[in-house]
Amino acid sequence: VSTQSTGSSGINAEYGEREMSWMADTYKNTIGTTDLNSHACVTGKPIVMGGIHGRTSATGRGVYHSTNIFVEDPEYMEMVGLVPGLSGKTCILQGFGNVGLHTARYFHRAGAKIIGVIEWDGTIYNPSGIDPKALEDWKLEHGTIVGFPGATATEEDLLEAECDILLPCAKEKVITEANAHKIKAKVIAEGANGPITPAADEILIANKQLVIPDIYCNSGGVTVSYFEWLKNLNHVSFGRLTFKYEFDSNKHLLQSVQSSLESRFSGKIPVTPTPEFEAAMGGASEKRYC
Repeated sequence: VSTQSTGSSGINAEYGEREMSWMADTYKNTIGTTDLNSHACVTGKPIVMGGIHGRTSATGRGVYHSTNIFVEDPEYMEMVGLVPGLSGKTCILQGFGNVGLHTARYFHRAGAKIIGVIEWDGTIYNPSGIDPKALEDWKLEHGTIVGFPGATATEEDLLEAECDILLPCAKEKVITEANAHKIKAKVIAEGANGPITPAADEILIANKQLVIPDIYCNSGGVTVSYFEWLKNLNHVSFGRLTFKYEFDSNKHLLQSVQSSLESRFSGKIPVTPTPEFEAAMGGASEKRYC
């Protein structure tokens, strides 16, 4: 089966770069032995196996940007009774895996407060805010968020706790007809796939709560996976084809400025690029914008 005609599979729950590399390797060495585009069979692979810079954080970054667009809009915020802007907003996060971690990072950088984190083996709460980096380090060392010293363990169902923004980034069907009326968050951003059932969605909308749907909210990962797929089909990294053209164009631009100055002021006036401009002269790069 040609990967070029059928598309590819991407990262999902419990899968990471390691698992995707296993899949790509297995496909290549079994039914994909004659497929020139075998690496395009899956996305979310490590860079060394044809992956793309920025894929790991793409879904969480998309959750942040898609939510921020609505939160910055005065009309939508007036509808739910909040002031525009993420700064100072309280957030509760369900799931601290790949999507939840990077969502928390971007929200934290924007000035929002992550006051609660829900995981499969425990729930932690701190009304003053939880530092995502400190929690990540704790989880990497201990394999769990339980016992994190920067927050207090709680038995409360934080999905129903008071907050401005609820970020379900773990699994499907966590907000249903049975508990939708208990949700107090003004904004619910679907970082996971289908965390809100259709019946629950109707209840939330009737209660004047803003629901940002998953097909839009978590599409950052799918978008970057598409570019990884194209990279694998084209067999070249983004920016390689335009590198020489852009580099030469920028050199000619500097030379033109130097010639104009020298003709006006009569003398040698060297024009050299700043370190920032010199770095940008390298042309497009998939790594630069991660």
